[in-house]
Amino acid sequence: MWVKGEIFRDFADAEGIAKGSLDRTNQKSLFDRLDWFRRTWAHCQPGDRPLIVRARADGSDAWLFLAESNNAAKGLASWYTLAFRPVFSGMPSEATARALIVAIARRLRPRLAHIVLDHVPEGEADMIVAGFTRAGWIARATPQTANWSIDVSDKNFEAFWAARPSQLRSTAKRKAAKAPVEMTIYDCFDETAWADYESIYADSWKPEEGSLSFVRSMAEDEGAAGALRLGIATLEGRAVAAQLWTVDHGMAIIHKLAHRQDVTEFSPGTMLSKVMFEHVIDHDQVSVIDFGTGDDAYKADWMEVRVMRMRVELHNPRKLAGLIGAARSRLRALAARTPNR
Repeated sequence: MWVKGEIFRDFADAEGIAKGSLDRTNQKSLFDRLDWFRRTWAHCQPGDRPLIVRARADGSDAWLFLAESNNAAKGLASWYTLAFRPVFSGMPSEATARALIVAIARRLRPRLAHIVLDHVPEGEADMIVAGFTRAGWIARATPQTANWSIDVSDKNFEAFWAARPSQLRSTAKRKAAKAPVEMTIYDCFDETAWADYESIYADSWKPEEGSLSFVRSMAEDEGAAGALRLGIATLEGRAVAAQLWTVDHGMAIIHKLAHRQDVTEFSPGTMLSKVMFEHVIDHDQVSVIDFGTGDDAYKADWMEVRVMRMRVELHNPRKLAGLIGAARSRLRALAARTPNR
């Protein structure tokens, strides 16, 4: 199999070569699109310069978006990236996909000593480890965080809600009777609603937002595409809870949720969640709802499937720094397996 590999330093150059294969139409996942990587670089740079690698074989491409610093690189991702992986176009076979990963690994071998990729789905992590190992790298994948989701392709909201824990359903019913919380869901960007979102988040239990400019840019673009679902709950005219979702290619993703701390007793977040789930299941008729990363206990009440996101560490033994990094990684792994005495 003939495989071509090349490196880009500029998103415009990559876009010209991709010819639309990395846009919304051709990439089902929000996190696999060129616009997502471009936005990440603009607002949450994880390195000194972009390093975009492409391999091509049998009419299919594989892309790996990295951020390089000195002789090391990280995946071009941020805390907003819920799944990071190589991006494929052209529907490669499994054998071709694996060959493309090997080609990327070989293309990077003269340049880098280390690569770290965060939040990689398990299947893709296995493929990356296998491909880079075959290309002569020392590769390791370790569990990093959980991802919760639910398949609702055969459910309406009534069936979904009936399957939820009785305590959750009871809480929602009781709180709804206690306070007249009103809900609004925006499917396009609205300045007033966004101001409410920012105010609620700042007044919530959540840590300081990493990059409000990133979140706003995402909301504006997804709103323009009709993929935004921004839910705002109000109590006596005051916005008290907010949730930022996207809906695209049959998948709803819960990106952000928050409520003001002084209204916790009314559970506006729970009531807003119920309305949001009902909207995407019955109105948008999605097949899957993804609750992002994090193993918060409450997610199990709404979701059914728990899988892991992995951290993939890649070390190049042809470089001294790579050998040292591999040794340190092995020592950390051994220490993690050694029980405390």
